[in-house]
Amino acid sequence: MLILAKAVMAIMLGFTFSAAFGYFVVKFFKKKHINQEVSETLGKRHLEKNGTPTMGGIIFIIPTVIIMILLIITGRIEFSINLFIVLFVFVAYAILGFIDDMLIAVKHNNEGLSIFWKLTLQILIALVFFYIFLSSGNEPILNIHTLGIKIDLGWLYGMFLLFVLVASSNAVNITDGLDGLSGGLSAIAFFAFGIITWGANWASGNEEVAIFCFVLVGCLVGFLVYNSHPAKIFMGDTGSLSLGAALASVSIITNHEVTLVIVALVFVIETLSVIIQWIALMKFHTKVFLMAPLHHHFEKLGWSEVDVVRLFWSIGLICCMLAIGFGVWI
Repeated sequence: MLILAKAVMAIMLGFTFSAAFGYFVVKFFKKKHINQEVSETLGKRHLEKNGTPTMGGIIFIIPTVIIMILLIITGRIEFSINLFIVLFVFVAYAILGFIDDMLIAVKHNNEGLSIFWKLTLQILIALVFFYIFLSSGNEPILNIHTLGIKIDLGWLYGMFLLFVLVASSNAVNITDGLDGLSGGLSAIAFFAFGIITWGANWASGNEEVAIFCFVLVGCLVGFLVYNSHPAKIFMGDTGSLSLGAALASVSIITNHEVTLVIVALVFVIETLSVIIQWIALMKFHTKVFLMAPLHHHFEKLGWSEVDVVRLFWSIGLICCMLAIGFGVWI
């Protein structure tokens, strides 16, 4: 019952702070015209969103970080290296996304940071992650507890970290195309990982990392007050990159990288739809989907934005329930 009480309090605290903070952020961003131009290829319904503020990720990023710092200072939770790693990755990717969003907002186009600089900065973050991870006594071993598999990757573990961080952050970024889609899926995913992480007692600071997950869930729900259809603000790369990277870092420190695939299955499918579409166009000069990512394919079929989001949320919830069974019970 204590675990449940802590989880509920963390979610409530995050929601209250985020919802209140979001009111002022939306108002300020509208006043400063910090918005992103919508591509004409997305259709008339999306063109109506022109002028909607972006960089809304700070609505859940700043409250989450502040709440975690206050909980540590007041002695409610203990500081641990693994918690620091998760917070570092969360903030570092948020800064990376913030730079990208600022360039878009200033230039009023959808280019932002070049692929070279995005990848370079992500490599630097992964290297810091790898260094702190090894320095704190963790081993470069891919350990799948549920299946009883242990693989010592050695220095290749650094490449593995980079792949998981880049893949996860960009998967959430790709999915962030409809009002509330990425935010809702992320809230569901972090709730699942909060439960899974609480049971990962082999990982140092697992309970503190679980509290981080629950606080972030609350902050994301607070963000959805302003991001659900019709969105008053977009998440932007500031939010999507940080969410994906944080999800990846939690899975890595708890040795639940395989579970991550189940939790983030909707994000994975969305990413695969883009890859499949690209290969089909480049190699066969044809389209598999009417438009990629997959959520736009459903829109082209005539589905309403709200119905697509509901479907994807439902699938995400089912995947997360299966993941909890896989990561905790089985």
